[in-house]
Amino acid sequence: LKTCTACKSVRYCSVECQRDHRPKHKKACKKRAAEFRDELLFKQPESSHLGDCPICLLPLPIKEEQITMMECCSKVICNGCSITNLIRELDDERLEPKCAFCRCRVPSQKSDAKKNTMKRVEANDMMAMCFMANLSYEEGNYVDSFKYSSKAAEMGDLDSHYRLSILYWRGRGVE
Repeated sequence: LKTCTACKSVRYCSVECQRDHRPKHKKACKKRAAEFRDELLFKQPESSHLGDCPICLLPLPIKEEQITMMECCSKVICNGCSITNLIRELDDERLEPKCAFCRCRVPSQKSDAKKNTMKRVEANDMMAMCFMANLSYEEGNYVDSFKYSSKAAEMGDLDSHYRLSILYWRGRGVE
């Protein structure tokens, strides 16, 4: 069967049949083709496995460099929302740095940020466990990275499954 190339909603058995039906179909075809283009143009992308940014509700990017995890609440937001919050704070000198999601004060030192993240880990927060697994891996502490990755993987985190496969493949932190 031959499909109408403009609207893609009508099928014809032959070119002759398509030519015969064209005068009847032309008006509806133009309308449907315009709707089809609008659908393609304005369609939002499907969500990634990370979900949506809780602030702008757009799908979170897959690249880790394009997302930010807030240490206070373990919410993962897109860099667009993070940068917008930073610009807002820089425009007004009276504002102190706050989390873009929960509006808590951002820790000024890494040790404070790590304490906040550990509180979230103790509360079984999957994103905090992923963050600690990455941090431990970067520091060369593969045993802790394995521990945090295992917990997060049990909760269903895909990145933790991947990290575990790397740890097993390289023989680091595993028995």
